[in-house]
Amino acid sequence: MNKTSDNKLKNNLSPLQYKVTQEGATEPPFSHEGFEKGVKKFVCVCCGSLLFKIENKFESGSGWPSFSSPYSFQAISEHSDESYGMIRTEVKCNKCEAHLGHVFEDGPKPTGLRYCINGAAIEGKK
Repeated sequence: MNKTSDNKLKNNLSPLQYKVTQEGATEPPFSHEGFEKGVKKFVCVCCGSLLFKIENKFESGSGWPSFSSPYSFQAISEHSDESYGMIRTEVKCNKCEAHLGHVFEDGPKPTGLRYCINGAAIEGKK
């Protein structure tokens, strides 16, 4: 990322959004206030790319927004993450490479996946 785009992001994102999306931080569980009623899709807070749709959102009890699948598998990219002594799969926005969260294999059918996404990394849209 160049300095101009980094400064633009710092000016347009909250400190938490910046820390999560650009530095790979994780917001505390149950800290995201949720999304307003009528939200139908979720976009990246950095670039506006469509990432998830409301039909795939579910309550996992984990404390983070959870989805059974992305809007499309071209919308995200997955990367090995061995931080904090764990082996996980990190999920990033495929367009701007913003850190979104992680995907786990303990989700509902039919995918069996749980995309555990930081609420600070996505924005709900109607």
